[in-house]
Amino acid sequence: DYCYADAVRLAGHSCPTVAGAFLMARAALKALFPDTPAERGLIEVWMPAPRDHGTTGVVAQVLTLLTGAAAENGFQGLGGRYARNGLLVFAGQASPGGVIFRRRDSGDAVAVELDASLVPGNPNQRALLGAIIQDVASDAQKREFAEGWQERVRRMLLEFADDPRVIKTTHLAA
Repeated sequence: DYCYADAVRLAGHSCPTVAGAFLMARAALKALFPDTPAERGLIEVWMPAPRDHGTTGVVAQVLTLLTGAAAENGFQGLGGRYARNGLLVFAGQASPGGVIFRRRDSGDAVAVELDASLVPGNPNQRALLGAIIQDVASDAQKREFAEGWQERVRRMLLEFADDPRVIKTTHLAA
């Protein structure tokens, strides 16, 4: 069992991207393994963007933690079994659509998309972040930013985790 705190430890911070990745994996695993626990190494993950595009790398790290699917540098298995390397694949260029999760045993697959724009945040976040990046933010502004940031994460995890408008899961043909 993994929880959000595990994803935070892996990423080194808590943010809407980490929360979104956690919720996407949660939705995919629930859809693909409705009656049994998910099995590491039984899931392939396709990322719809290159590994160095935007937040793709952070999302991929969280998905690796939760599914076991790893890029080519992942666990190579024992005696040809239990390998998880090569189960996480990145697109050559960014494309629309969600992250695709596929069971290797049955071929069942889902695409999962996140629309975090539906989770309102502090309306001052952009200005506060700009001040922080420019190194002109006061301690009070830094605190306001951090509190607003984590409030949005809290709302994603507790109020919007099962909202199909925020976490859209589409079953794909096998």
